[in-house]
Amino acid sequence: MAGIYVHIPFCKSKCSYCDFASFPDKLCYAESYMACVYREMSFRRKELKDYSFDTLYIGGGTPSVIDESYIGMLVASARKNFNLAKDAEITIEINPGTVTADKIEFYKKCGVNRFSVGLQSAIDSQLEDIGRIHTAQDFLDCAALLKGENFNADVLIGLKGQSPADVEYTIDFAAKAGASHISMYALTPEDGTPIYTDYLNGELPDSDEVAAMYEAGYKKLKQLGFARYEVSNFCKPGKESRHNLNYWHRGEYIGFGVSASSCIKNVRFTNTFDLDEYFKCIFTEHLPVITSEEVDEEGQKFEFIMLALRTSAGLDAAEYKRLFKTDFFAEHKAALAKTARYLEINGSSVRIKDEYLFVQNSIIIEFMES
Repeated sequence: MAGIYVHIPFCKSKCSYCDFASFPDKLCYAESYMACVYREMSFRRKELKDYSFDTLYIGGGTPSVIDESYIGMLVASARKNFNLAKDAEITIEINPGTVTADKIEFYKKCGVNRFSVGLQSAIDSQLEDIGRIHTAQDFLDCAALLKGENFNADVLIGLKGQSPADVEYTIDFAAKAGASHISMYALTPEDGTPIYTDYLNGELPDSDEVAAMYEAGYKKLKQLGFARYEVSNFCKPGKESRHNLNYWHRGEYIGFGVSASSCIKNVRFTNTFDLDEYFKCIFTEHLPVITSEEVDEEGQKFEFIMLALRTSAGLDAAEYKRLFKTDFFAEHKAALAKTARYLEINGSSVRIKDEYLFVQNSIIIEFMES
């Protein structure tokens, strides 16, 4: 099984930390853009006729800012062009300030069965500081509309003036509102974003402070019955994101729309980030791909290790041997010795110990160097 990702690059305003392809001043192009996405799907139909897809993820930007009828046509286009499983997980990202009861009901009728809600913080002053268009109350109103639905809440840590207690409060707030899945991401200030100035001025928490926030959030989530299954993702039993699991298991996926990335048959390719260029490509019946690279075996091995060690389950050395016909323990003897104190090894299972998972990058890098 593989996954489908569709990028909707429109939003009401751009958050200060956002480094994604999103255009708050071009919502008027939404109808033309979506028509191009449907057409891009048709371009890939023959190529992917033998694939089966069990997830469809609609991200952005803010997908919920465009007319809901376009989402209905998008799901219909995916089903028309590809073998999308009847029980496919269909997720849409929504901003609490852009939905209504009618819009949620329409999404459900179209087949959407998972919602990812951008909370980020339950403290209004922090939301305002990072340029979010919603309030904590808006999130509660949105959650009330999603009562009984499978929904995720995104939480950001590392915000200016944020404390571990603030993170605990936000997580408790999201859980009490009914979220069955909570993603807790550390803010990454990217050059070119407004928040990068705060970073340069030393106004954001340092790495030790962010680590303390993560630890506080992790303990609160565990207390509330959320299990960590990947470094930034926590859920109630059975509520894992199938779409994200496909990424971490190094599954195949196809992306549509501006900036969308894909990985098919060990070839990674990315669409143009330029909206005008995307329109031009589709109108002239050309694929909008700007970069394409075949991942060699060494790259495949490292991706397998890197992605697996991000998860709580860790890496299966037996699966590694099945895929690459080599022994993981022999091939990475030096890295395993150097990182032994951080790892838990049980038979063919290799995982990073719970207390070190947040700093997994410094551990995983050893395997790249070996």
